[in-house]
This record gives sequence, structure tokens and C-alpha cells, in this order.
Amino acid sequence: QVPLVESGGGSVLTGGSLKLTCEPSRPIYNSNYMGWFRQAPGKAREAVAISSTLGGHKSYRGKAQGRFTMSEDTAKDTFYLLMTNLEPEDTAMYFCGFGRLFSINVDDFNFWGQGTQVIVSS
Repeated sequence: QVPLVESGGGSVLTGGSLKLTCEPSRPIYNSNYMGWFRQAPGKAREAVAISSTLGGHKSYRGKAQGRFTMSEDTAKDTFYLLMTNLEPEDTAMYFCGFGRLFSINVDDFNFWGQGTQVIVSS
């Protein structure tokens, strides 16, 4: 069973918006941080945004700053990534991950979902 489930991806035009959702499919212990990552074809998986699973401080990487917004519904144990003003360069498979560290390194995250595809066309 995949521990996390992402949804909300799709195809949009440049300037469009999407809201991704990440939900645990089962309880996940000892993981106080979650992150949104993306992987474009032929490229390594990279961090987009990182946050505590309890909310609070969030860190955005690169061009995600100012365009993407993380949020969470702790009552529902659900996490979101609102992406606005999307560009073709944002096209990738987007993943959420849970880990023990506030980190941008993929290796610091132990639990992953199957990903949700985002395609941005010009």
C-alpha cells in the first residue's frame, strides 16, 4: 500500500492554476515534516516546498516562492499545494513526501506517494 496519495494534477495553459492534495493512506509515525517535490522527465526529483506536518514555517524553493502556497488541514490530515501562474517549466510529476527532517534532500524523506502529473502548455 502506497503510504501517501497525491491528487489534483492535470493539464493547464500557461498562467493557470492547480491545487494538489496529499493524504496519508495509513498512519505515518515519526515523520514531522512533509514536502512537495517534482520530477521532470530525465531530471532528478527536486524539492518544491517543505513544511512541518503541523503547519507553521514553510520554505519554498526557487520560482515556487511567490507562486506556490502550501497549506494543511490538520483535522483531516490533508496537505495542499496551490500552484498559480504556472509555466511550462513547471511540467513534472509532483510527489509529496514525509520525513523526519526539515530538509530539501530527497533522501531525508521516507514515505512517498505515487505522484500526480502536472502539464503546463504554452
